[in-house]
Amino acid sequence: MKSSMQSATATPEELMEGLVKQLGGFSMEPTHADRPIVIVISGPSGVGKDAAIKKLQEVRPDIHFVVTATSRAMRPGEVEGVDYVFVSKEKFESWIENDEMLEYALVYEQYKGIPKSQVQGVLEQGRDVVLRLDVQGAATIRKLIPDSVHIFIVAESEAALVERLVARSTELPDQLQKRVETARAEAAKIKDFDYVVVNRSGALDDTVSRLGSIIDAEKSRVMVQK
Repeated sequence: MKSSMQSATATPEELMEGLVKQLGGFSMEPTHADRPIVIVISGPSGVGKDAAIKKLQEVRPDIHFVVTATSRAMRPGEVEGVDYVFVSKEKFESWIENDEMLEYALVYEQYKGIPKSQVQGVLEQGRDVVLRLDVQGAATIRKLIPDSVHIFIVAESEAALVERLVARSTELPDQLQKRVETARAEAAKIKDFDYVVVNRSGALDDTVSRLGSIIDAEKSRVMVQK
């Protein structure tokens, strides 16, 4: 009875002192620290990956978007170092030869790839990294970085995607057909991704909100040591 009465009148400091004596102290280490993650965003041409990533960067400025290097020519409206790092085919092949690429692929007879320097240093700073890749590049990153998070962006329907491609007016008819055929082949790879996000026309904010929710969930995931 006396012990219970003493506990009822003890100050918080005295209670803490008693618990320390009984339990041997308490760790000051954070119970959970957000880990920097690699987010791979993929999807067919014309689905709106670039617009979604740009908006995601606006609402989450700490995220580092890795700018893909390419040997293709710059399109009207594109900006060097923002949309792509544009280099000659010879320069790109020298990077490959010197093992400076994390991944690369030959797409439509032009090289696309991720320089190693754009990923590792950013992760060491504790910042998240976003990669925009085709399905082949995503599969390569899955092998190289097994805990990377893979998101496939789709249009609300195949017809909607084709309408967007036609509206871009950036390809000749035979090139456009090849884009559509490639999109169909890529759709079969959805099962290889962790998440699918539908980017509906006129609903970019909803798309970006879903991407943000996925990132938050992944950063809260319990990581099991293997």
